[in-house]
Amino acid sequence: MHFSGTESYVATDDLMVAVNAAIALERPLLVKGEPGTGKTELARQVSAGLGLDMLEWHIKSTTKAQQGLYEYDAVSRLRDSQLGDERVHDVANYIRRGKLWEAFEAPARTVLLIDEIDKADIEFPNDLLQELDRMEFHVHETGQTVRARQRPIVIITSNNEKDLPDAFLRRCFFHYIRFPDMETLKRIVAVHHPGIKDALLTTALTQFYEIRDQAGLKKKPSTSEVLDWLKLLLAEDLDPDDLARDGASTLPRLHGALLKNEQDVQLFERLAFMARAGR
Repeated sequence: MHFSGTESYVATDDLMVAVNAAIALERPLLVKGEPGTGKTELARQVSAGLGLDMLEWHIKSTTKAQQGLYEYDAVSRLRDSQLGDERVHDVANYIRRGKLWEAFEAPARTVLLIDEIDKADIEFPNDLLQELDRMEFHVHETGQTVRARQRPIVIITSNNEKDLPDAFLRRCFFHYIRFPDMETLKRIVAVHHPGIKDALLTTALTQFYEIRDQAGLKKKPSTSEVLDWLKLLLAEDLDPDDLARDGASTLPRLHGALLKNEQDVQLFERLAFMARAGR
């Protein structure tokens, strides 16, 4: 089983090595990187590239590790007992399977995405250590042990908002998705906007990297945001001359696709003012 990218996803050599190493080691692949660099999409493309079904577990600040295994609905059982429902005699009727349980009991190997694990409580990763390591867990209410029929390919993403426990990191294969260089980004754009003219693309990406490199920027625009920006440039039928700015510090055309908070917009407005005042 070997991942080599797909037609709709540009995977760098080091990323493909990381995916295949995690598969060979039968370890979760922990993927970090800036928001918008394709971490979540990677799992979907691994699923597509290997022809495997995919399960997605999107983590929130309130998510508990137990929810990935199962949840016992005691409230519904109590209500049914008051109504005289015969279902109450079998506790299994009130067990809701989580994403790990679904992955463990799937008829064929699956890709399991645990998305944005750093959103949850700091104890969340540690609470999954044994289950991800042994590929089994115990259901206390029914007394059964759920074991994986075949080990799923587990891909875990993190936006690096908080440090993950060392014990958890030891059990993962780690890869950091670096922001793509100009040539790699051109390949990514070619997948999404195959008809874009090279002169417009080169001018737009040059301007884009200048914006990303601007000192004092609170949020650097991501890959997904430059793709949105280019889509707008194409929709407006702009050419390279339309992107010309009065000095390198003025706001770009359609900047709302790239700059996502007022501090960064104000930064470029101040730089533009200073450029005009210095003439």
